[in-house]
Amino acid sequence: MNATPSSLEAERPAESAVRIGALVPLTPPGWVGAGRHLLAGIQLAVDEVNDSGGVGGLPLELVVRDTAADPQKAAAAVDELAGLGVAAVVGEYHSVVARAAAARADELGLPFLCSSAVLDALTEKPTDRVARLAPAQSHGWQIYADFLLGAGHSRIAVATEPSVYWASGTRILREYLALRGGTLAELDARSLDPSGVCDALVESRATALLLLTGFPEPAVSIVRAVRRDPRLGEVLVGAPAGQPEFAEWAALLGDEGAGVPFLRYLPERLGSLGVRVAEALRERLAEAPSFVAFEGYDAVMVLARVLRSEGSDRTRIAEAWPRVAVEGTRGQIRFSRTPGINVWQWAWAPAQVADRDPDSVDRFRILHTA
Repeated sequence: MNATPSSLEAERPAESAVRIGALVPLTPPGWVGAGRHLLAGIQLAVDEVNDSGGVGGLPLELVVRDTAADPQKAAAAVDELAGLGVAAVVGEYHSVVARAAAARADELGLPFLCSSAVLDALTEKPTDRVARLAPAQSHGWQIYADFLLGAGHSRIAVATEPSVYWASGTRILREYLALRGGTLAELDARSLDPSGVCDALVESRATALLLLTGFPEPAVSIVRAVRRDPRLGEVLVGAPAGQPEFAEWAALLGDEGAGVPFLRYLPERLGSLGVRVAEALRERLAEAPSFVAFEGYDAVMVLARVLRSEGSDRTRIAEAWPRVAVEGTRGQIRFSRTPGINVWQWAWAPAQVADRDPDSVDRFRILHTA
């Protein structure tokens, strides 16, 4: 006897959980420290959602995949997660990896809420399926350029490596500085060893050197070389991509890693929710949480709100991005269409320029706020 649609529905096992995927760099060459903070924020939020009743009476089930900073691995992970029936995907730290994940998610019709990657061109064409919490690179790096100019630095050098992300950052800084009378010189960190970077920096007469390179190397070796070169005692070393935020920076560089301004996406003071989440994250991480951990937490809380209102249908989730209004750890999160950005964008998360205090490398100083 042929089964009717109603009998087939009755035979199908009831769903026991709502699955969501998470893309995180957990092994080299991915930035493992950033991945650990991102995953801690994601897991904390999933636990809190489940402790409060889950989504529609069902728990969230987190399916984590390691991207290892590999765009191809990330795209394959999106394929796998889609096949496993996840309602949506959150996460990823590395911009070039997030771009590959976003492209594949868009092709598959899978909603992707990018927590931490900042590359403006997260997708090549406009899409309704992808949303992002992190500020676009052009927004954040212009804030950083304002800090440099305000501190009296108009002759800037960048030590850079080949990468879409670093090339984009170099272009943003050059164009922004040029309009304000500044200059930017590029130093190739692939062809120059750290002592060669120092020689080129002296020749450029720049007063600030920005690290647009991989971490820990060659960034750590360049910082040490500049700090120990008597010709460069007055040169500011900066890291707009945020490397000094993480404990590995202080562990590797000690006092030489202090006084290196970087971008972080936090307000001057956290509200009550942010304070509570910070305490919970500190307990899980056994160290102060970075802004990346807050991004992971906020991403899951946004997605949980959408799942509770729209269910786990992928099309309905994507359609809900412009209706999101969620109080996150760093302010109210809403998504909108931003000129030059092809995804739904939170415009903007709070941003600041900070450094590690030379008097206490484990303490941060806020130098500039947007």
